[in-house]
Amino acid sequence: MPARDRFLALLVAVLWGCNFLAIHATLGQFPPVFAGGLRFAVIAIPTILFVPWPKVKIRHLLGYGLGFGTGQFAFLFIAMDTGMPTGLASLVLQASAPFTVLLGAVFLRERVSGRQLAGILLAVAGMATIAWQQAGNAALLPVILTLLGALSWAFGNLSTRQAAPDNPLNFVLWMSVVPPLPMFALSMVMEGPAEIGRSLSTLGTPTGLIGLGGLAYVVLFGTIVGSGIWTSLMRRNPAGVVAPFSLLVPVVGLSMAFLVLDERPSPLEVVAAAVVIGGVLFGSTKRRAREPEFLAEAETPQPTGVR
Repeated sequence: MPARDRFLALLVAVLWGCNFLAIHATLGQFPPVFAGGLRFAVIAIPTILFVPWPKVKIRHLLGYGLGFGTGQFAFLFIAMDTGMPTGLASLVLQASAPFTVLLGAVFLRERVSGRQLAGILLAVAGMATIAWQQAGNAALLPVILTLLGALSWAFGNLSTRQAAPDNPLNFVLWMSVVPPLPMFALSMVMEGPAEIGRSLSTLGTPTGLIGLGGLAYVVLFGTIVGSGIWTSLMRRNPAGVVAPFSLLVPVVGLSMAFLVLDERPSPLEVVAAAVVIGGVLFGSTKRRAREPEFLAEAETPQPTGVR
């Protein structure tokens, strides 16, 4: 993975880590499923009017929209609304990384090297330690819902790899056309028109303005910028190389939750977060020392494009 792509992957981790604070603010104003539909509807309308079709197969766009968009955020928003702490949510959702590696190996036949596997296991061990420390603060149902969101994200990653869009940003924007209708329909059933109307009629209040600010961040930085970069990285690199960087998101999320929401990590959690970073860096970089035959192979020009 080139150094530029590693930097971009780190940038996405920061953007998505801060995204959980924005979601926390958004859910203070809007019911969860309606908030999920609203975030995509804001992008979908101008996309249909002004953005060119990304020239991908419709099934891949639907797979990405239903996995990364509808499934991930419906489960995540409901989980956070029912008691999932912000920092813990940012951690548990990153189970999408090992889910993606496993699904990529099974469905796309992507090879998982021993170094990648060791790095992922190290990062997952750190993540599991943090989860064990905070498990007492969350009920079982919100944790399960967040894990289902992570699994949905992993399936969305596979659709991205198969789509291989020429313009990743257009692909991300058109993906936003998929979630609004199913999420609004689900919101009408689960949350009801009265709750939806209340959230819209109180937008001028301080809580409403904060909720709008959170929604703006989620749309601009969490979806357009972050997802656009992520999709480009998934197109240029194997899923098993890119996905582990998402394990850095809980480090940012836990840190921001500590600074802004006063969710205080224990010393063991701080050490575990460092283990997560070390595991991601170890699994995403290649060994410098190689045997001569591998050096010869590396010097041979390789074809570009998706494997």
